[in-house]
Amino acid sequence: MPDSVLKLNFLSHGTLESRDLDKIREFYEKFLGLDVIRTSNISLLIRLGGPNTIAVVQNPKKPDMPFLNHNGLDVETQEEVDAAYELTVRHQEEWGISQLRKPRLQHGTYSFFFKDMDDNWWEILSNPKDGYSWLFEKGDQEGRGHLDEEFDRPGMSAAE
Repeated sequence: MPDSVLKLNFLSHGTLESRDLDKIREFYEKFLGLDVIRTSNISLLIRLGGPNTIAVVQNPKKPDMPFLNHNGLDVETQEEVDAAYELTVRHQEEWGISQLRKPRLQHGTYSFFFKDMDDNWWEILSNPKDGYSWLFEKGDQEGRGHLDEEFDRPGMSAAE
């Protein structure tokens, strides 16, 4: 690992925008099962399963989130991804979910994507404990790396 200019300790948070904090808070808590706290009259803080957090800031003129800026929520198995997909289909209208994509093997994992009522993209994916830390352990990848459908990952292969 090269020596860096800045000596930092922890990647602590990211940021999402919301058009309506009260509605999205209900979605985060009752549909996604996230931990949520109100940090001000225009912001929330969300997390799930670890210390990393995402600040959610109110913006009534919020634009759509680009697809590549999605947020990942992990489960352990492909079967859990399929079960989450079926529940998402069942509750899609109730929670204002759009652009729901079917599960498939992609970028080294099995997952599906959808947009929430604020047009933020989410991915529910099968991943081992500690998320993509297994990918860091592999180091730099040549060629397509984890985007290759034949990419070897813990607990799953393209043949499964």
